[in-house]
Amino acid sequence: MATELSEAWELFESGDSQGSMRVLRSAADRLPPAEVAPLVAELAMGAGFEDLAGASTALAAGPGEAERLYAFGYACVERGIDAVAVPALREALRLVQAPPAAAGRAGLFRRRSKSQAVQQPGLRKVLLELVSALEGCERHGEALAVLREHDARLGDWPDRYLTVYNALMDGQLALAREVFEALSAPEGVWTGPGQRVGRMLERAAALPPDGERDLRGWHYVLTGGLLTTLSPHGFDQGMTGRWAYLQDDFGQCRYGLERLRAVLAATGRRPESVALLADRGSRALGLAAARLLGVPAAPYRPGVPGVLVVAYDLNGCDPAVVAQLNERAPDELLFEHATCWTDPPGVTADVSTLLGQIVNAPWEPGLRFGADGEPEEDGPDRRSAEELAEAILAASPSAPQGDGRTPPDPDDALAVFAARAAGGWPAAGPRDRVRSAGPVRSSRFA
Repeated sequence: MATELSEAWELFESGDSQGSMRVLRSAADRLPPAEVAPLVAELAMGAGFEDLAGASTALAAGPGEAERLYAFGYACVERGIDAVAVPALREALRLVQAPPAAAGRAGLFRRRSKSQAVQQPGLRKVLLELVSALEGCERHGEALAVLREHDARLGDWPDRYLTVYNALMDGQLALAREVFEALSAPEGVWTGPGQRVGRMLERAAALPPDGERDLRGWHYVLTGGLLTTLSPHGFDQGMTGRWAYLQDDFGQCRYGLERLRAVLAATGRRPESVALLADRGSRALGLAAARLLGVPAAPYRPGVPGVLVVAYDLNGCDPAVVAQLNERAPDELLFEHATCWTDPPGVTADVSTLLGQIVNAPWEPGLRFGADGEPEEDGPDRRSAEELAEAILAASPSAPQGDGRTPPDPDDALAVFAARAAGGWPAAGPRDRVRSAGPVRSSRFA
């Protein structure tokens, strides 16, 4: 523990604040929160996070107090360092559950009876913040365990809704369904989330995933979208069909469009036109899609029925336009070629070619391999969207070669899956982002 904390301090003192925080994130569960707090205070002050700096300083001064542990954990969650929040909130939860004598020594619940301590509102507040921090780390099994342990003290909204959500994200469909069916009707802000997990459970019942490594099946259950390709690298070495890094090329773009065409045929969908988004990559891919499908293309307008909206990477599109795609018109489909699974876009697509953490588009500068097989720097491709579309259409639509360990995924298997999903596809309701990778885990860059 001392070695990891010393390493984090050394990185901070050398000017590498990001490296210091990376160490803290990875080692947080092994470091006492009060010992971490002084370094977090320094990092927070450097970032201008006065709330986190103040909470960290207070925790260092009063390390055994639940209120300070909670305030520190809450500030960490607010500033996006959930992993650092978890141990502090776990300790705060332990203290608020402690017998009166132990809680009194910690400066909490003095002069309260045992029954008052158990039922005081602080426990629920700490519990839900801990669940939020665990969700932020995608530690859904742990969040679920905490919720189930304290189920007798929970209400329906959002408490047991969170049980349903984390059970889904942990792949425990039977438990999710059991708890969901016992919930009271949601009201107010919880109506939307309640409907969303209900739709997830409906999709899971209609098309159950085939085990914990069925990336396409779970992607459909959680997002309502159809994933058309799996990464051919490292499937059984931590990636499970997702990409960590991909240098994309025109052939893979063309292959993605061919797989899209297979999905449309299998589901009986024929778009009337293609809607072009403004960024160069999406426009190029949209023009190529329109040519391939034999339909006209026009600039995107929100709420037009029967169109296929084409995006290369929604995270690279105008956020205001992405927000307009949350609720779509009848038969308005959204296709995204490269969907980021570690930082999902603001809306979920109806069809995605691939799930990647970092995808370098063919027209962006990057590494290419020369005729001798050696990597070489390649500058940006400055051709117009129209010229890039021609390059996509001229490319050979072949799947990238991998290590041979990814399960076979021929066109007919994709078509069968899409046809089975067709009754509930495209998904109804708003298409909010799903932030978690869900039950199918994949390795990622730090």
